[in-house]
Amino acid sequence: MKNNTIQTEMDVNNNKIKVMRINDVDYISLTDLAKYSNPENPANVIIHWMSNKGTFDYIGLWELLNNENFNFTEFSEIKIKEVGYPSFTLSPRRWIQKTNAIGIYSKGGKYSIGTFAHPDIAFEFASWLSPEFKLYLIKEFERLKKNEAYQKKIEWHANRILYKINYIVHTDAVKNYIVPMLTEKQKKFVYAE
Repeated sequence: MKNNTIQTEMDVNNNKIKVMRINDVDYISLTDLAKYSNPENPANVIIHWMSNKGTFDYIGLWELLNNENFNFTEFSEIKIKEVGYPSFTLSPRRWIQKTNAIGIYSKGGKYSIGTFAHPDIAFEFASWLSPEFKLYLIKEFERLKKNEAYQKKIEWHANRILYKINYIVHTDAVKNYIVPMLTEKQKKFVYAE
């Protein structure tokens, strides 16, 4: 998942939340969202949420709908043998390794970036933390996407103007430097090419 990554940040109700774009898909930091609930140990909040039977079913269904390489056999085995027992815990890394999940991305270690999730999953997590916080997150994410769309519109307009100017420069160069060297018959076809 390291191809074409871009990071930005949102301010959600005075909480900095990172957003990472990987191959044109946005992933929201679950680690930053979890800091809303437990600033000292956000990883435990994520594990606690993922160990919930309802969460397990939700992220499994999301993967089934969105991931053609989802390991449904491993998912079913975990569901039958482990989910629902008091000792069941599920970490993001274990989830990714066992099921080949794409909806959650986790990178740990000394210089860890944390755990990120597709907006569908991140909004579900935020709802589990606090419905109020989820609404703030959705509004801020919508604002971010609207700004992004506006930037693309400006870029498109600027590119259009540059192409228009370059076209004029190009045709003038052809007219002034190439056309005078051609015969009358050749001049009729030069602009068509």
